[in-house]
Amino acid sequence: MAIAFNHSTVPAETLGGNVSRQRLLTEARIKDTNILLDRLTLAPGAALELSVAAGNLAWFQMLEGETTLEHAQGKERLTDAHIVFLPPGFKGTLRSQSAAALLYAEVPDAGRFDAGFAANPPGFRIVDWTREPVLDSEHDARKRIYVVTPKLFGTKAIKGEMIIYPAGTEASNHHHEGAEHFMYVLKGSGTAYANESPFPVKKGDVIYYEDLERHYLRSSGDGDMVFVEFFVPGEYKTIWAPGAAICTWTPTGRNVRGDKPVREIKAHSSADVASPNDV
Repeated sequence: MAIAFNHSTVPAETLGGNVSRQRLLTEARIKDTNILLDRLTLAPGAALELSVAAGNLAWFQMLEGETTLEHAQGKERLTDAHIVFLPPGFKGTLRSQSAAALLYAEVPDAGRFDAGFAANPPGFRIVDWTREPVLDSEHDARKRIYVVTPKLFGTKAIKGEMIIYPAGTEASNHHHEGAEHFMYVLKGSGTAYANESPFPVKKGDVIYYEDLERHYLRSSGDGDMVFVEFFVPGEYKTIWAPGAAICTWTPTGRNVRGDKPVREIKAHSSADVASPNDV
């Protein structure tokens, strides 16, 4: 059965330097998980040392506030529009100008999920998701934005996307073969289903699905529900329930700002592999 909880129910521990951590996905909570997820909170003027072990990969997504990331290649200003991919061996310092919060995930021994990982490790990269292309669902009003893909980050070990559900929309019932994944609700509320059992979800909720677990979501009628979801590994099959509409996504030629996106990607169907290499 899916594991679902709100980050506010998880006790915070102090890391020092005016930084606190809530451990959301851990091996203690989920046996044999391949995804470790924390929510980090930085007070104004805080400094957080980031260090990724050799063989691991990590990413973080800004949720609130502004920070500056200092690393060997320079200094980057980050806002809630940014998702940052950290390669093996990365070291840097994240400094907050104001109060800030972020999700931080790490995949230990990422080479297990990508045969080319050791020979061609992925590099450091920052993505502004508000400038990435938006895809429309062919069957309803939902929208999709890819945020971690092989083309963006050069590895098949992890895949991520942001999904926007306008009020009253829902996905088709389905499950995945070959990957575990989690969702984090950024905005709004709705109902999630795990093996046809419903439970409410809202902003700040973490939803974790095991490999092969059937699931789908429906948004409530009080505005958009927005969530990010990440899969490990990044290549897997999606199997649709009998009679379910297979999701097909069509490029809109714009980003969420309504402008031309920074790149173009092709339309695709989730009929077999959910992570085509051309995105």
